Amino acid sequence: MTRRSPLSSSVAIAGVAESDLGKVPGKTALELQAQAARAALADAGLRLRDVDAIFAHTDDRFSGLQLGEYLGLTPRYLDSSNVGGMSNLMHIRHAMAAIAAGFCEVALVTYGSTQLSDGSRKLTGLVEDPRSPRGQFIVPHGQLSPIGYYAMVAQLHMHRYGSRPADLAEIAVAARQWANLNPKAYRRGPLTLDDVNASPVVAAPLRQRDCCLVTDGGGALVVTSAERARDLARMPVYVKGIAETFSHHYTPLELDDWLDTRVAETADEAFAMAGISRGDIDVVQIYDHFTIGVLQSLEELGFCARGEGKDFVKGGRLAPGGDFPINTSGGGLSYGHPGMFGIFLVIEAVRQLRGECGERQLSHAHHALCHAPGLVFSANTTMILGTIA
Repeated sequence: MTRRSPLSSSVAIAGVAESDLGKVPGKTALELQAQAARAALADAGLRLRDVDAIFAHTDDRFSGLQLGEYLGLTPRYLDSSNVGGMSNLMHIRHAMAAIAAGFCEVALVTYGSTQLSDGSRKLTGLVEDPRSPRGQFIVPHGQLSPIGYYAMVAQLHMHRYGSRPADLAEIAVAARQWANLNPKAYRRGPLTLDDVNASPVVAAPLRQRDCCLVTDGGGALVVTSAERARDLARMPVYVKGIAETFSHHYTPLELDDWLDTRVAETADEAFAMAGISRGDIDVVQIYDHFTIGVLQSLEELGFCARGEGKDFVKGGRLAPGGDFPINTSGGGLSYGHPGMFGIFLVIEAVRQLRGECGERQLSHAHHALCHAPGLVFSANTTMILGTIA
């Protein structure tokens, strides 16, 4: 066992909450963030006036300032960094540093999106400046973004390691089985391997059921010092280890190997900081924008060797009753996916560790790992949570 970092367990997540989920017409992303923020503060036993830092992002700009004004807050510390789906995990790390430096004491971390109601999730992605790298080298060739990149990753994995579409379908089926135990999940009901492999092809070899949902929703977390968290309403969940990497902007023009995206670096650093091993993890939450992303991450995180993911996920191992529970909310594939999913990984991990997940609750949950990428293989954050400081 490696020696723990002095920052390990220095902060805790004291409150978590979602907003209304699914399709929420009539509410803006800002309103969903505010709804989740108030609920997360109530979960922690805190009030708005206790918040002195905001870490927020939406699909818009200046999110932290906007949310602070909307809630009537004038924070001492603000961070609206947006690096895609991992942004809120990265915000937790930044909040840890800010709290340790004495810049703030109670950090509110939020995200919100109304992509389903707005019909704003398009296969072609965002409108690009034709002078940008994507505008010059990607958009003119009709690349579907981001799914086109992940389809190429799936093709590469199948070519190099012999994985098959049926292996990816195992991940989607497991997610649906967890969603069937979650009353908040947007999509529930039967889903078989044959159903996944019979769904329409979106970007070969990825099919519709290999892809995350498009929904509305917001989420919020309250992060504070471990000392203060011990006196609040809920059992604290400590941030035992966390690490991040960054490599490029949206377009992976110079990535050497699309099956080696520096995830291993974040995993090794997070485990070293936490002072525990992979065998100590009881539940895993991996950003499941596409099924191939889960398979790839399991290998890069070191839960199985490169190329062995196809066998690791077979036979219901990831599903309820399996020995490697993952994405126990139903994940982005079946629970919901409002634009970016990182914050919802953390919400589910905290609830599992606090024993609040009802029918889907694991019998043994003391350590959780959350992992999310940002943009297209551009960045990664891996975080380890625990119930004991």
